[in-house]
Amino acid sequence: MTQQETNTASGLFLTFEGIDGSGKSTQCKRLAASLRAAGHDVILTREPGGSPGAEEIRRMVLEGNPDRWSAETEILLFTAARRDHLERTILPALEAGKVVICDRFADSTRMYQGMSRGDLRATVDQLHALMIGREPDLTMLIDMDPAVGLSRAKGRQGTEERFEDFGIGLQEKMRAGFLTLAKEFAGRFRVIDGVQDIDTVAADILRHATDALAIEAGSDQP
Repeated sequence: MTQQETNTASGLFLTFEGIDGSGKSTQCKRLAASLRAAGHDVILTREPGGSPGAEEIRRMVLEGNPDRWSAETEILLFTAARRDHLERTILPALEAGKVVICDRFADSTRMYQGMSRGDLRATVDQLHALMIGREPDLTMLIDMDPAVGLSRAKGRQGTEERFEDFGIGLQEKMRAGFLTLAKEFAGRFRVIDGVQDIDTVAADILRHATDALAIEAGSDQP
């Protein structure tokens, strides 16, 4: 799959990134509701997951002991899940002109597997180029203090806490890494202050998404 092949879709591909507990899932749902109310056809999805095969892999990588998988094995698992998700959910929706909102995408793999437990970023990027070849059109990075985010994430008391169980050190690395990534891909990243109240965060995100949709609509004009 080449970059040219995957970027021929006409819809808007929008992703959310950030440390655990930053409010991504809540804001994904709020943005989807706002855009649907404005008349847009929206697909709300997540990673890992978003397709039947990818959801099976999700259970493998997000549950259990923190040391269950090596970082190298995780990269392969996440890439496999992403490929299935891309084929079965994301690209068909984009080709139909829909807005795809995804809770995490390749940037999370660049951080969690590529940088957090070894210098594997080059491996992540090589696999991404070979098997995925698609970047989001717009990425919302919800930034906040790692201690606050981890407290929120652990407060959910769910079963998918394998990465939270690595502790505050990982979250601090991830925050710094995401902010560096936002500079690397400055054209598509928008950094949102996650310390603000939930309504203000949602308003900031909606403004950026609306701007991107307006640009996309303009580019479709003859």
